[in-house]
Amino acid sequence: MRATFMYGAGDVRVENVPDPTIQAPTDAIVRVVLACVCGSDLHPYHGMPATGTGVPMGHEFLGVVEETGREVTTVRKGDFVISPFAFQDNTCQFCREGVQTSCVHGGWYGAGGVGGGQAEAIRVPQADGTLVTTGSALEDTDQTLLPSLLTLSDVYLTGYHAAHMGKVTARTTVTVIGDGAVGLSAVLAAKQLGAERIILMGRHASRTDLGREFGATDVVAERGEEGIAKVLELTRGEGTHVVLEAVGLMPAYEMAYGVVRPGGVISRVGVPQYEAAPIGFGSLFGKNATLTGGPAPVRAYIEQALPDVLAGRINPGRVFDRTVNLDDVAVGYKAMDAREALKVLVTP
Repeated sequence: MRATFMYGAGDVRVENVPDPTIQAPTDAIVRVVLACVCGSDLHPYHGMPATGTGVPMGHEFLGVVEETGREVTTVRKGDFVISPFAFQDNTCQFCREGVQTSCVHGGWYGAGGVGGGQAEAIRVPQADGTLVTTGSALEDTDQTLLPSLLTLSDVYLTGYHAAHMGKVTARTTVTVIGDGAVGLSAVLAAKQLGAERIILMGRHASRTDLGREFGATDVVAERGEEGIAKVLELTRGEGTHVVLEAVGLMPAYEMAYGVVRPGGVISRVGVPQYEAAPIGFGSLFGKNATLTGGPAPVRAYIEQALPDVLAGRINPGRVFDRTVNLDDVAVGYKAMDAREALKVLVTP
């Protein structure tokens, strides 16, 4: 089969590799129907050291179950399924507490001998706890819904996680930092949770226009101190109750603590490209601000979001604005890196 590997910064290749096989009785083999390139894939695309072996890429996919291990009971051959971007047993203590990305038997696609989702097929460990059936066969599913169903693998529910952890309600004002696919998803999620004032910080008009359609009431194109000043101006100098940071870079974090209201919450879901960050009097402490967020345990949210997608009440798949076939996946990476595409679908 064909699968995507990254060999270093800017070096993405599609290669022929052996088909995946069942290695544990809890595995399933899934034929990939639709995958995509994630904004987090661009971090290694920028700075990954060269390697002679390559790293399997892709962690968001929809597919059809082709084979299951003897202990798998919740899915069977032919099921059309959504996979979270991480696998988990969904029964351990952390899973039961809603933190499936910390599952004691879990892990990440593209690591530890598990392949990536930008491929024709993939082995899914802990299939019972990981895969969620859509409720109908692929051929009976409205094909226009597939992009939105795919967002339940990661991007929309990562935005939802940011809003959920930030405790967004109708009584909270919200700032979203970042007009990428996760930031726009966070706008949509905040709107779904009732927020009436949502300020989107982004400077790409085509993206912020979609953000307005998703529910943003204001757009701030300025960055840094100018951006902070603009948000404070819009909020009578108070800042917003909740800040959803969807970038992962230090300037975004600095803007987050600059615009958060005293007593407010910063919820980060942009994968941080730093370890040290200000938390002292001038950033968090002095404002009594709370810092939360992390890798989204999307398995905890899929089943509650699925009916809204199937009924057309939300359409988070609008974040996809380009489609490439698997052989051209490197073109998709390049387009996203150059900001020529917001988020790229990959069809095997």
